[in-house]
Amino acid sequence: MLSINTDFILRATKARDICAIEKLQSLWSGYGQILRVGLQGGSHKSVIVKHIKLPDSAEHPRGWNTQLSHQRKLKSYQVESYWYQHYAQRCDVFCPTPSCLALEQDENETYLLLSDLAEAGFSELRQTATTQELYACLSWLAHFHARFLQEVPKGLWLTGSYWHLATRPDELKATEDKQLVKAAPLIDKALRDCPYQTLIHGDAKIANFCFMPKDSDNTSSTVAAVDFQYVGGGCGVQDLAYFLGSCLSEEECERQEKELLDYYFLILSNAVKQSNADINSEHLEQEWRALYDVACADFYRFLAGWSPGHWKLNGYSERLCQQVIKRLL
Repeated sequence: MLSINTDFILRATKARDICAIEKLQSLWSGYGQILRVGLQGGSHKSVIVKHIKLPDSAEHPRGWNTQLSHQRKLKSYQVESYWYQHYAQRCDVFCPTPSCLALEQDENETYLLLSDLAEAGFSELRQTATTQELYACLSWLAHFHARFLQEVPKGLWLTGSYWHLATRPDELKATEDKQLVKAAPLIDKALRDCPYQTLIHGDAKIANFCFMPKDSDNTSSTVAAVDFQYVGGGCGVQDLAYFLGSCLSEEECERQEKELLDYYFLILSNAVKQSNADINSEHLEQEWRALYDVACADFYRFLAGWSPGHWKLNGYSERLCQQVIKRLL
């Protein structure tokens, strides 16, 4: 039987018994697991348990198992726990997330008990997405960014995203492109100096979105998001650049960039007018559009040191990175 704190789950959900345990995935580098737990009695048919357990020795798939890497992961789980306790309930029907049902932790283990998105209808995952599914994710991101616009991160990463420059000195040191290394702090500064900051998801890849079935007639959102370990301050285009790079090929990025950015900014503008009427949505769009290639270059900088042969280091991302370097240096 999989390791699980059954008393904690039954106590938190007021269920009579646990009828099934399904392992959904292991956490990165052996830091625990995510389980779906079926219940009898109580108000939930199933819940999600994120069980974080510090390993005796971490095994990073690309060899980056340093003390700095370990501390970064520890903080990421602290951030995620804080997010679910203090921020997740502020997400509305247009950017749904799991709800935090309970949290139990000691020095070496954390049990994060979350509502099951599959029970709410978000039952499907994607490795690739149709145009309509891309639109759904962009809508989620736009509503999320609008909701937390000008929010000061408290208990989260001051600067969100798992590739943030200040947390990746080892990868920068391994980068062979000296012009990119020289430009890296200027790229970071350009993003941080933007007058419009929000909370960014920080790992908004296609695998972290859960979809409703195609025949759903839901009128709010047909997609929800999970995995908030790297949520924190930033510009919305950082999530946008990372998301599009996670599910589109080089050719698709070139062909669909304008269409997809236009859609994101249309939804963002409408959402800002609804929730932040005192903010000039046209000026916001102008500022963030101008930073899209900077956000792409920022992620390119991380990949160039972390995994130089990665498929996302393609002609499209290199072209954007080089035009940013030329502009900043």
